[in-house]
Amino acid sequence: MGNEAVVIGIGIHKFGRFPEKSVEELGKYAVEMALADANIGFKDVQAMFLSNSGNLYPGIGPKVAFMFGRTTIPIVNVEAACAGGGACLRMAQMAIKQGEYDIVLAVGVEKQPRGFLAPAISGYEHWQAMSGLDENPMYWAMKARLHMKKYGTTIEQIAQVSVKNHKNGALNPNAMYQKPMTLEEVLNSRVVCDPLTLYMFCAPNDGAAAVVLASEKVARRYTTKPVFLAACAHRISPYPELDVGGYFGYNTGNKTSTTLAAIEAYEKAGIGPEDVSLAELQDTDASGEIIFSEELLLFKEGEGGPAVSQGLTELDGKLPISTDGGIISKGEPVGASALGQIYEGVLQLRGMAGPRQVKNARVALCHVRGALGHACVTILKV
Repeated sequence: MGNEAVVIGIGIHKFGRFPEKSVEELGKYAVEMALADANIGFKDVQAMFLSNSGNLYPGIGPKVAFMFGRTTIPIVNVEAACAGGGACLRMAQMAIKQGEYDIVLAVGVEKQPRGFLAPAISGYEHWQAMSGLDENPMYWAMKARLHMKKYGTTIEQIAQVSVKNHKNGALNPNAMYQKPMTLEEVLNSRVVCDPLTLYMFCAPNDGAAAVVLASEKVARRYTTKPVFLAACAHRISPYPELDVGGYFGYNTGNKTSTTLAAIEAYEKAGIGPEDVSLAELQDTDASGEIIFSEELLLFKEGEGGPAVSQGLTELDGKLPISTDGGIISKGEPVGASALGQIYEGVLQLRGMAGPRQVKNARVALCHVRGALGHACVTILKV
């Protein structure tokens, strides 16, 4: 057990738009907060992994580290699209579990332009651009339509996800959007790609988050209430361009990368979906939260929509989802979003989430899904 990874520090820079700050300054803020939370200095960090997507360049990790002075520790930049933070955390966990290091830092930073990711950034093929599939809303909408047709999911259920997440986001000082919205406001916002409307989407933005991991034997020096990183799983789709297994392959029997990662994570953590107290999911669009809640086996196929309309995913429901407002409210700084979920999960398990605290929280599941097939599932336990 000595090499189990324990979260001893968390930090976050509010997600939003900060033209006056560099990506390195955003990272410095989150790291300072995480180090203070862990009651350590940067000199105690033995290795660092940094997640970034749109700003990625060879020196970005060291430049964030050099904000604390010169260092010779190993620093690795990680890129896995919207799942980058999950992949980054998994690498940090592996460094602990292998016994190589006792204190490791995982950081996610991003500065994103307004609007949907350009084709040159998202990495899709020319034929996809010609057919209109190089913008995320197109295939999110196709996936939503397929789910509606197959299971009877309604547009009102999809809109209710946005209503719930904006309500939770209003309780989160680190969210970009802190204003509740009504069902009518969501449904009547302009259509971006039928059936999805503007307020059903997240917005790319700026932000940073950081997590300090320690081996169990060292963690006991810094905390009496450890939060264990019980599992990190990272899978990709065998059909990376359009995730055919998930979007169009319902009749093939293929498992999506999210389901594969979830199964692996549950096995590693020694739990089942029924043991999860709360979940943070990839709600880049509102229908995604419904679909991913099923792919994560939290609800049976076709039951994600009814779960929303029955209030099961509310803060006081059977399985609260996106307790911090999700990225529909927080916005999505791609490299930082997954570690932002970890920040919320740890707060909840520490009982420090304030007005959005989930009662008796013992297990938190965090999930991110990235372009070209990446999916990461992390399970935190106390």
